[in-house]
Amino acid sequence: MKIRPSSFLDHLRYGMEGKKIRQVRVLDSTKNVVYEFLTNNFSWKPKTVASLYKERWEIETFFKHLKQKLKVTSFVGTSQNAVYIQIWTALIGILLFKYIQKKVKYDWNLSNLVNFIRLNIFVKIDLWKWADAPFISGRPPNKEGQFVLF
Repeated sequence: MKIRPSSFLDHLRYGMEGKKIRQVRVLDSTKNVVYEFLTNNFSWKPKTVASLYKERWEIETFFKHLKQKLKVTSFVGTSQNAVYIQIWTALIGILLFKYIQKKVKYDWNLSNLVNFIRLNIFVKIDLWKWADAPFISGRPPNKEGQFVLF
């Protein structure tokens, strides 16, 4: 879906009477695509505006991954240190999951791996054997049809 600048600007004007907005167009030569950005800063060069939007997009993508892959929907603490701890913990978690994903034989989708490990976190299994062949059952039951606990 492509938004026409005029209709988008008309939508933005609602409640913004008297405020000036600058539309910046930047050509991405690698993809041969023109991107359009809106800003209220008239002193920055178009490349500066484009690079800031690109950095912002990477931050948005990072938080999207936190929310979707690791189910971090809100922060427990509100202090700067609490948020840092949660972000670093999530990053370490993603790193560990990516490491497991690359090392095992089974071709896991990262979100499936995270969900399966979350479901089996308290099950006493060899993680590497299970992650290599997740759908092969463990020891068969004994002659009476009961699994051996210990």
